[in-house]
Amino acid sequence: MAKKRFRAAARVDPEALAAFQAGMRRRYTDDQILAELRASAERLGRSPTMKEFAADEQAHVHPQTVIEHFGSWNAAKRAAGLLPRRFATREELVEQLRRLGEELGRLPTAQDIRERRGSMPSASLYWHTFGSLTTALREAGFDVAVGEERLERAIEQGCELARSLGRLPRFGDWGDARRADDSMLTEWQVYRLFDARRGAWATFLYLVRERLQEQGDEVASDGMLV
Repeated sequence: MAKKRFRAAARVDPEALAAFQAGMRRRYTDDQILAELRASAERLGRSPTMKEFAADEQAHVHPQTVIEHFGSWNAAKRAAGLLPRRFATREELVEQLRRLGEELGRLPTAQDIRERRGSMPSASLYWHTFGSLTTALREAGFDVAVGEERLERAIEQGCELARSLGRLPRFGDWGDARRADDSMLTEWQVYRLFDARRGAWATFLYLVRERLQEQGDEVASDGMLV
């Protein structure tokens, strides 16, 4: 059997094979391949891996064809505006924020990032890389208002307290934690971030829950962390 396979391979004309492979590559233009990648990302809700792209029944291009056109899978995804999920550099993350700001004509928010899943890195990746979205925005050259920076700080402190309690913190919980750690904002400072209006604390807890879920924590409807 091994000899038969060897003889079959020996009969392949290298030049004819190269011409055939080039013809196969020409079945798709670069623009068509990039469109396929973007469409797959839209269907998945995130930047696809090679395995996910190959399993996408609506994708018509084989991952190997993508690689042959662009040299590597990650190079193709960058050309399509889809950052590699695991290998985005700090500079690439900053550049994506700058482009988003230019598109919006204003300071990008975490919600703006979430609404662009697939074409933008996840908000949690920004928090993991920079420590906070505020730090990432400043590194991208945005002027972040003091109020927004304070809210970001409060949300991060809320996440830490929720994890230590195993649930979303009550107003009294925050006061107890603040007495033990004076680096925290006071509960009244947090309350005033929302103009001290009715439902202010519930609004704050909603933002804390959203951040926890963004960072991979599961929060039940009663506020308990699962």
